[in-house]
Amino acid sequence: MTISEAQTTVDQWIHEKGVRYFNELTNTAILMEEVGEVARIMARRYGEQSEKESDKNADLGDEMADVLFVLICLANQTGIDLTTAFTKNLEKKTNRDGRRHLENPKLH
Repeated sequence: MTISEAQTTVDQWIHEKGVRYFNELTNTAILMEEVGEVARIMARRYGEQSEKESDKNADLGDEMADVLFVLICLANQTGIDLTTAFTKNLEKKTNRDGRRHLENPKLH
């Protein structure tokens, strides 16, 4: 699935199953909540916090997909074409950081 297809799929799902988009501020709060769930798994599974029994079956991929879904909702609501935005962002990073990371001795 392309990014554009994902945006269309989410929009169709919202209109067919979700009735309507939550407003932008609500979706921003939901995005923060979903990112927090990813952070919780990362801190416990890969970080220094101990993993609680209730966290051991948490599906990191599913939580990341929740983040992506809400981010796509926000893009759709605000008229952002994520394919274009992501392409421009990669160009910016390449122009800004094209050599910086390669020349960073901390990464070698």
